[in-house]
Amino acid sequence: MGAAILSMVFWSFSFVWIKIVYEAYGPLTTILFRLIISSVLLLAFTLLTKKLQKIQPGDLKLFMLLAFFEPFLYFMGESYGLMYVSSTVASVIVATIPLFAPVTAWYFYKEKLSRANLYGLIITFLGVSLVVLDTSFNFNASPLGVSLEFLAVFGALGYSSILKGISHRYNTFSIIAYQNILGALYFMPFWLGFEYQDFTQVPFNEKAFGAIIKLAIFASTFAFILFTYTIRNMGINKSNVFINAIPVFVAIFAYFILGDRLDYHQMVGIAIVISGLFLAQINWKRKKHGADPIYQA
Repeated sequence: MGAAILSMVFWSFSFVWIKIVYEAYGPLTTILFRLIISSVLLLAFTLLTKKLQKIQPGDLKLFMLLAFFEPFLYFMGESYGLMYVSSTVASVIVATIPLFAPVTAWYFYKEKLSRANLYGLIITFLGVSLVVLDTSFNFNASPLGVSLEFLAVFGALGYSSILKGISHRYNTFSIIAYQNILGALYFMPFWLGFEYQDFTQVPFNEKAFGAIIKLAIFASTFAFILFTYTIRNMGINKSNVFINAIPVFVAIFAYFILGDRLDYHQMVGIAIVISGLFLAQINWKRKKHGADPIYQA
């Protein structure tokens, strides 16, 4: 349980650290250096421990697709979305990933989808609506930012679908190392075209670059390793329950570090989102004891 909570804390802090980086650097700079540092750390570790596996013939295209969904598409959505919405709003949207994952598994792998998953989806949608809309049903969060954060959710779902097909052939360290390396290669031309010149002209900002290092070490490396350890010891369903805590952690960290504020309307929305997520997770545990699925292969 300690590893699960710590991984959630690291991922929650990432929403705050990104905001700090943006005080000096752009999203592409943030992502690229985050991936490069994490890749160097993972390569050094896997080479020293001899855990780095070679990519098997025919699997390179799968790794390229994996890296396209995450980190490329996911970070494009999350990082650019954080330019328009608060850390808390972004975390609430990203926290819906475990809810949509069973839907993706049903569509691509014909896994059973239960009634409570659909109920949880509806409840969570209502909660997210409360977070991003005001009492007059106007956006109190940027529609562009919200759309970009849902792009990140889409990227994560695509990533999990590809990962399911290769996870039994490669260890976690190799997968994360390769996806980060390929992800950095995807981002490099965009960075050279859009942010390289600005990066060379902006004076070095120790605080912002320190946040990038924290993102690389804790969010892109340790959090993945800790969460993988959690999954292996507690299982996927029990591990996913901890993801529900991310919006709460982010709201607390953003309040004390960034000075973000939440109104009553948004706090109720966050509570509803978390309730919907828990509903879906509880159902998955009950399914083993005979829960009645709606769709079946």
